[in-house]
Amino acid sequence: MPHEKNYELSHDDVQKVMSSIDIPACPSVVLDAMKEAQKDEPDINRLAGIIINDAGLSAATLKLANSPLYGASTRLSSVRRAVERLGTKNIVCVVVAVALRASVTGLPAVWLEQFWQRTTLLAVVASLIARRQYGISPDAVYTYSLFHNAAIPLMMRRFPNYGEVLETARREGSMLVKAEGDFFPCTHPVIGSLLVRNWGLPTILGQAIRFHHEEEAYDLPDATLPGGALSLIAVTQVAERLLAELLDDSDLEVGEQLFAKALVYLAITEGDLDDLRTRIADAVAENGD
Repeated sequence: MPHEKNYELSHDDVQKVMSSIDIPACPSVVLDAMKEAQKDEPDINRLAGIIINDAGLSAATLKLANSPLYGASTRLSSVRRAVERLGTKNIVCVVVAVALRASVTGLPAVWLEQFWQRTTLLAVVASLIARRQYGISPDAVYTYSLFHNAAIPLMMRRFPNYGEVLETARREGSMLVKAEGDFFPCTHPVIGSLLVRNWGLPTILGQAIRFHHEEEAYDLPDATLPGGALSLIAVTQVAERLLAELLDDSDLEVGEQLFAKALVYLAITEGDLDDLRTRIADAVAENGD
């Protein structure tokens, strides 16, 4: 039975990963923004001040606030107004995204740009799907989608042959996490879960990242994988599969079995899929600039 397997990471497991790979520290701007946003009554002016002091954060905040996801016809040029439009939860998403991207260095600029563009696009698509589900936070899905594969560039930086293993998996149509397990002392779900824990992000994100490649994820008890974490996994798996299909790209992350389970879990029908494909195609076109 699935629940008989021990999924807990021991102290030795954690130490092994930490000694194998360099996990970046959480930047102070993220800590400051999260601290303010998580207050019972966040100060919008203080949040805006944190954003304005960082050019990258300002640009990302304005871009998201003016994107089709937030449906407003009036384009904003004021960061303060953008923060108001997005709300505190979405601002945390922006801060985390920019800081995460800035924290990964030492890799070819072209590869990193392509990786983050695809990651951000996935986050937009996953959020779109979440908005059509009951009880699943689009904000949490957005942040989860940004982080769930964030360990891939960390592994690329640490292991010289990682790019070769990645391309082999792509060429052979095999799952990336299996290839990682065959060649390296750790996998991106484990590293990613430790990254979000180190950054002080919600526990549910780390749980979802840790289990997003487990074949038995949909059968695990709630004590091991809470339903909220499984919902993040399911929405993003559907998004990944449909995005790969639309872009005519390899599916290294989900596979037929998990995709089918995600659809059942979310009660997405064939008719729903057709509608989602149309909406995703529109979102991709709108975010292509």
